[in-house]
Amino acid sequence: MREISTWESKRMTNHSIEEALDDAPLSLFHLRAMLISGLGFFTDAYDLFIIGAALVLIKQEWHLTGTMVGLVGSTTLLANFVGAIVFGRLADILGRKKLYGLVAGIMSLGAVLTAFSPNIFWLIAFRFILGLGIGGDYPISAVIMSEYANVRDRGKLVGMVFSMQALGLIAGPIVAITLLASGINHDLAWRIMLGLGALPAVSVIYARRKMPESPRFQSQVLGNSQAAARQLRSYTGGQVGSVEETRRSKPALMSFTQFITDRKMLLTLLGTAGTWFLFDYAYYGNSISTPLIMKTVAPHASLIQSEAWTLIVFAIAAVPGYVLSVMKIDRIGHRRLQLIGFTVMGLAFLGMGLIPGLTSMVVPFLILYGISYFFAEFGPNTTTFILAAELYPVSVRTTGHGISAGVAKIGAFIGVFLFPIITKTLGLRGTFAITFVFALAGTLLTFTLPEPANQSIEKLAEVNKTSGVVQSQTAP
Repeated sequence: MREISTWESKRMTNHSIEEALDDAPLSLFHLRAMLISGLGFFTDAYDLFIIGAALVLIKQEWHLTGTMVGLVGSTTLLANFVGAIVFGRLADILGRKKLYGLVAGIMSLGAVLTAFSPNIFWLIAFRFILGLGIGGDYPISAVIMSEYANVRDRGKLVGMVFSMQALGLIAGPIVAITLLASGINHDLAWRIMLGLGALPAVSVIYARRKMPESPRFQSQVLGNSQAAARQLRSYTGGQVGSVEETRRSKPALMSFTQFITDRKMLLTLLGTAGTWFLFDYAYYGNSISTPLIMKTVAPHASLIQSEAWTLIVFAIAAVPGYVLSVMKIDRIGHRRLQLIGFTVMGLAFLGMGLIPGLTSMVVPFLILYGISYFFAEFGPNTTTFILAAELYPVSVRTTGHGISAGVAKIGAFIGVFLFPIITKTLGLRGTFAITFVFALAGTLLTFTLPEPANQSIEKLAEVNKTSGVVQSQTAP
């Protein structure tokens, strides 16, 4: 007689929905959820970073000042702040599913509108609309994946969603180089660059509307384990075994007031929002301004050459960082990886700021710049996204993530807006020296967070609360 495996034996008994999800082996339904969420992040990255290449052309055509360039590049990030907080909170009130397709639709609409902007003011307005959708996608995509994930692979799965940003980072320069090399009119080229951002978002709207509500949210917040169990078995094709179909009549929830007055919740929020804010100041200021940085380092290079160097940095440094973080994060630890990334990234910025003449030597500069990118991805760019999706109770999980992501985008807004101004005043070396200080602060603030790797998100939520509010547990 065939010996029954540990997993099969677990499937033969009823478990709570949370236990079934925590113990489930890595399966096809995880991949499907990841792709649905990840395509949104591909869109986010493409739309956020393509503006750097487009701005080089727009600046020439519309004769923009440095202030206007900074405003165009940063407006979407300001809208991210609003979108992340508003949609993050609404997803905890109305549910993740109701808003998942909506934010993708807003991203699609915003991208199309930017392509038809008649002047700089309309471009800023349409980029704001686009930013609302991108901001809303952050907490919903992250939390849905964390709530479907098992304990052992949660960092990997949520990291895979975020790592789709790498493909968006690469797609932007490829599109820009292709359009510029084709000799197409520059006015049409930047419009195509921006308009193409609508395609990946449109592709996931239907899939997101068909995706069931998060089983953890439906069970613990809506109090309906029966519907959650049925939909979970259907969505996973039976890959998640037998679960209890009990109904909870009065789930205990954490209100927004309780959330913002709970001492441990506020400390966690300081850690997730604060480290993300510090990182995004450094990361977005550099990333969106990369074409301008390359122009400063090599002033005689053509725009195609500058875009090619940008692509090389992303492909050789950023992408391997994403891949390695996904492969190793659950083994290294989520918080520990953030500490490693912040530290080495900061040292790279310090080198670029202190080494005389480095910013005028293309190859040495690109090496250090690439190291900073690698450890940004193999570190806080991935971990800030993950940590904020796993340290909060389910009834305020997208709220906590949304506030963290929103505050982070204020940091990104400041970085993008000030980068051209600071560079003009202090030069690249001074700009990178300031960025080092932000990375150092991020390293220190990371110590306020617990290590969530290989722990149940329900257990983490309970440990992180000090108030008398108790998340409801599965009924006996």
